[in-house]
Amino acid sequence: MLLVDEIPSPLGRIAIAARAGRLCALEFGAARVARQLTARYPGMPRIPVQDPFGLGEKIRAYFAGDLAALDRIQVETGGTRFQQQVWRALRRIPAGGTMTYGALARSLGLGAAARAIGAANGRNPISLVVPCHRLIGGDGELTGYGGGLWRKRWLLSHEGARPGPASARPAAGRSRGRIR
Repeated sequence: MLLVDEIPSPLGRIAIAARAGRLCALEFGAARVARQLTARYPGMPRIPVQDPFGLGEKIRAYFAGDLAALDRIQVETGGTRFQQQVWRALRRIPAGGTMTYGALARSLGLGAAARAIGAANGRNPISLVVPCHRLIGGDGELTGYGGGLWRKRWLLSHEGARPGPASARPAAGRSRGRIR
């Protein structure tokens, strides 16, 4: 059975689903999560509960400034082996840092597979916790985000990252800048 909840946030309502203590889905909006759950867990019952496994509290802590709170969330992503590899790598990008699609591909030994990285990133079922917002274009500009570029910009700003060509410098008061 899947436990589902909605959490208010500065970016709008966040819908989550969890089972066995692991976050399975997170999206901005219940309809997007519902479609995702139907595809990944056909016929599995969904039970509305408040704060399943304390996951909502960790997400609220992130928005309140505890940027490491998301690192304490266990996930169940599903996906192919390649997608899982990409999603694990995304979780290693620290809050306040960004990485280009190409740099992530190279870090995984995949050479020029930036487009494949982008495709896997776009299929991420647990946005925010698997921080797909930390991937940026090769020119340092923000590119695609399923929740909208305005949310991506907000999340990066919240984490102290400075997206765009000037983001090579660490944000004020932070030791982490863009990862190259």
